[in-house]
Amino acid sequence: MKNLSMEDKNLLSIAKEKIQAYLDGELSSGRIEKGYYQFAVDNVMPNLEDWLGDEDIDRYSPQLKDGIRDAIRAGKWADITNAFVSEIKFGTGGIRGKMAFDKESILKMMEEGIGARFLKGPNTFNDKVLLLKSIGVARYMNEKKLESIVIGYDSRIRGQDLAQLIAELFLGYGIRVYFFDEACPYPEVTFAIPNLKANAGILISASHNDYRYNGYKLSCGNGSQFDPEERDEIYNKYIKPAAISQVKMLKFEDAGKDHLWFLGGAAPLPNFNYHGREDRLINMHERHVKHVMGFLLRPDMIRSQKNPLQIAYCAFNGAGRKAVPAILKGTGFGEPMIIKSMDELNGLFPAFCSDPGKEQQPDPGDLRAAEIAMNAFKKEYPEKFDQMDILIGTDPDADRCGVIVKVPENQKDIYGGKDYALLPADDAWCLVLLYRLKYEIDKYGKVKDADKKFLAQSHTTSDANIRLVLKYGLGVVRTWVGFAMLSAGVRRAWEREKFPNLIQGKAKPEDEKCDPVLMETIDMNSERVINIAAMEQSNGFSILGAPPADPFSLGEGGHVRDKDGTFAALLVAEIAAWAKEQGKSLIEILDNEIYLDPDIGLIFNYYEPAPMDGEYEGLEGYTRKKNILKKAEAFHEKAKKGGWELCGLKATSTYIYKTGKYDAVNWAGFPDEGIRFYFNNDPYTYLTIRPSGTSNALRFHFQIKAADVNRANLLEKKREVRRKAQEVVKTLRGLLGATE
Repeated sequence: MKNLSMEDKNLLSIAKEKIQAYLDGELSSGRIEKGYYQFAVDNVMPNLEDWLGDEDIDRYSPQLKDGIRDAIRAGKWADITNAFVSEIKFGTGGIRGKMAFDKESILKMMEEGIGARFLKGPNTFNDKVLLLKSIGVARYMNEKKLESIVIGYDSRIRGQDLAQLIAELFLGYGIRVYFFDEACPYPEVTFAIPNLKANAGILISASHNDYRYNGYKLSCGNGSQFDPEERDEIYNKYIKPAAISQVKMLKFEDAGKDHLWFLGGAAPLPNFNYHGREDRLINMHERHVKHVMGFLLRPDMIRSQKNPLQIAYCAFNGAGRKAVPAILKGTGFGEPMIIKSMDELNGLFPAFCSDPGKEQQPDPGDLRAAEIAMNAFKKEYPEKFDQMDILIGTDPDADRCGVIVKVPENQKDIYGGKDYALLPADDAWCLVLLYRLKYEIDKYGKVKDADKKFLAQSHTTSDANIRLVLKYGLGVVRTWVGFAMLSAGVRRAWEREKFPNLIQGKAKPEDEKCDPVLMETIDMNSERVINIAAMEQSNGFSILGAPPADPFSLGEGGHVRDKDGTFAALLVAEIAAWAKEQGKSLIEILDNEIYLDPDIGLIFNYYEPAPMDGEYEGLEGYTRKKNILKKAEAFHEKAKKGGWELCGLKATSTYIYKTGKYDAVNWAGFPDEGIRFYFNNDPYTYLTIRPSGTSNALRFHFQIKAADVNRANLLEKKREVRRKAQEVVKTLRGLLGATE
C-alpha cells in the first residue's frame, strides 16, 4: 500500500472485504453482469487506495479523505463502489456527473463550501476531479501556445467557487482569465470567446440535469465544442496522465492586472469581490444582448403591434434570468411576466426536488417541467392567465429553449384537454425556418441565394425541416447528435470539403465505423456555404451563417457555434407576434403552412428518455443499459431477415450507427448513434434507439408521417399519429425492459 496510516490501512481492509461481498451479492442476484462485476473488482480498491494515499490533495481539499473514511465507517458500499469504479467520463462537451449521491451531502456543500466533508471519488464531480481535468486542459493550452480562457458558471450549488478554483489554476499556468462576475448563460460564454479573441472557454454547469449533478462544458477558440479528434488528444495526452502534484495556483488577488479580467454588466456588482480590478470589468451582457437583437427580422412590426404579444418567462432558477428579459425588452416586446418563484438563482431547483429519489430535471423541453412552469404562472398571475400568449422557458445554463403556446379550442383534446401545450422543438424549429424563408420571399420574391444556403440538423431531428428547405432549393447537412457535430458539419461546408456520398437513411455497412461527423448530405455542393440554421431535437438552436473571417470568429452574419436558448427565445417570440397579427396561434400556423403543405406533410416526432430523469444508477445501471441494447440488437437481426413487426408496423430496413467515439468507455462496436428501424418502406416513419455514450441512459425517438392528409381530416390525423407514436414507444419499452 501507499504511504497510509495504520487507521487507513485498517479501513481499506474492511472496505475490501465488504465491497467484495457487496459485488458478489450483486452478481449472484443478476443485478450486474459478470463483465461489470470484474471491472469493479479490478478497479474499486486500487482507486480507493490511490485517493486515500494521495498526500498532495490535502493542500487543496483537506477534508476529502475524511469524507471517504466516514463512508467506509458507515458501510456505504454501493455508494463507495459507484464513486470509485471508474473516473468520470470525458465526452465531446467536457465532463458531467453527480456531485453527491444524496441531498444531505449537497446541502452540506451549499453550507460549508466545495471542500465539505462527504463522499467523493473519481466517478463524482468534485474539487479533485475538477483540478485534474483542468490541469490537462491548462497543459494542452500551454503546449499549443493558447494564451487566454473565458470561465463562467450557472446557478449550480457552489458553481462560482468551483469556477474560481479552476480560474486560479489557469492563472497559475500563466493563462489569462476572463471570469464572469455572476451566473451566466452558456451561450454568453460561447459568444465571449470569439468576441474577446480568447482561445478557450469553460462553463461550470450540468445543463438541465437535476440538482445533484454538475460538470463543465469545454469550448475551443471559436466557441464551439472541440471536435472528437481534438477531444481525444486533450484527454489521452494531457488529462489522463494529470496528477494533483502538477497543480499550480495563483490567487485572484495576486494576479497581474492584465492577466485577470471580469465579465458582467455595465457596473460592478455590490456582492462580488473584484480584488480592486473594477476597471477590468467588460460589459459582456450588453455585447451578447445587442448581437442577439440583431437577428430580429421585423423590428417595426414588434414596435407597432396593435395587440402586443403577452409573454411569460421562466428561468427555471437559472442563468437566463437577465438575458432573456433584456433581449425581449430591448427588441420592443416589453417586460415579460416573470415567474418569480423560479427566477432566483438556486441550484437546488426547489420545484424539481421535492420528492427524494424521484428528482426531476429542470428541462424546459420536458412536458412535466412545462406543467410545473404553467402551474407556477397560474398561481402568480391568476388574472393574466387568459391573456398570456406564450410562455418561454430556458434551462439553468440557458442554452435550451422551450415554448408553451395556446391551443385552439377545437384541438384541446389532442393536447391533453389543456388550454396551453408545450410546443415540441421539432415543431418550433420548423416554424423558425418557415418564418425566415417566407420573410425572404416577401422581401425579395424568392429565397435569396438559395443555391448557396443549407440547413444543418442532427439525425434525430424531424424530417419536416428537411422537406421544407428542399422545397425552396436549399441543401441539407445531417450530422450525428450534438452541437459539436453540427458545428463540425457546418465547418466542413465552409471549408468546401468533399462530402461523403451517403445514402438517404443509411451510413456505412454495420461492420465499419460511420463518418465521425456526418450521417448524410442532401443536395450539397461546394457553393453551399451559408448556414441558415443548426438545430437539434433536444431544444437546441443557432444560426451559424457564412464562412468566418478567420477560424476563431463567428460566421459572417451568424450567431454562436453552439445552442443558445436566449437567442431561440427571441426568434420564437417574433414568430408568435407575427402569427398574432394575423389572428392565428402558432399551432394554426403549423397546421396550415406545414402539415397541409403536400411538399412537407404531417410528420410527428415523439421522444422519451429512459429513465425519464437522470440515468440508471451505478453498476446495475451499466448492466441495464447494456441489456436493453442487446435486446434491441436482437430485434435488429430479426428485422434484417424481414421478421419483426411493432404495433402493426413492419420493419422493412434497419441500421446500426456507430462512430467508435465511445467504444473505450463502453465496448467495441458500441452503437453510439443508435439502432434505427424503418417501417412499411416509408423513409419518414422510423424508430431510433439511441444510448448515451457517457451515462447509463437511452433515448427513444419515433417519427411517423401521416398519409393522405387534407383539411377535412387533419385533426383526426393528428390524433392518429400521436396515439400510434405513444403506443409504439410504450410497447417497445416493455419489450426491452426499459419501463420505469
